[in-house]
Amino acid sequence: MPVPQAEWLPRATKSAVIVPVPETDDLLARHHRALSAKPTAGVPAHVTVLYPFVPPSRISAGTLDDIAAALAGMRAFDCEFSQVKWFDEEVVWLEPQPDRHFRALTEAMCKRFPAHLPYAGEHPDTVPHLTVIDSRTGDPESKRKAAADISAVLPVRARIDRVRLVAGDDQHGPWRTITEFTLPA
Repeated sequence: MPVPQAEWLPRATKSAVIVPVPETDDLLARHHRALSAKPTAGVPAHVTVLYPFVPPSRISAGTLDDIAAALAGMRAFDCEFSQVKWFDEEVVWLEPQPDRHFRALTEAMCKRFPAHLPYAGEHPDTVPHLTVIDSRTGDPESKRKAAADISAVLPVRARIDRVRLVAGDDQHGPWRTITEFTLPA
């Protein structure tokens, strides 16, 4: 599988493997716009599979082949986001249920890429989650209001049928998709 060439890729400093959840895009975008003057970074609403991942300058066709091999045997699945949760008072997130499929994706990627631990090993028991508002966005009261507003429209049901490799830089530009892998039905 060839690595897509793009003018922005050499400027990217980080990469991640994510599962996009388009069913939540509008809901999250509305709250992000209300809480932040900064535009979104180009990453859709998602559950992170593995971050940080291979530095973008080192992503090769072999990297893409290894991702495909790690995902081999994984199937598309359904989940539901029915609860708003918090990491401390900083991060508002949605809990996917069941979460075992997301855990299996992370485990498969870690087996294939043992040098790349989720969140650089800072959180040994990585909790699958879809971040709504993070520590860089909004004050505590605004976060509580957003959490309550989102809770009122849950659950959101989603079909998870793809995994994306994205690259970018939080400081200097948007994140973009390098390639996408389809999970068979």
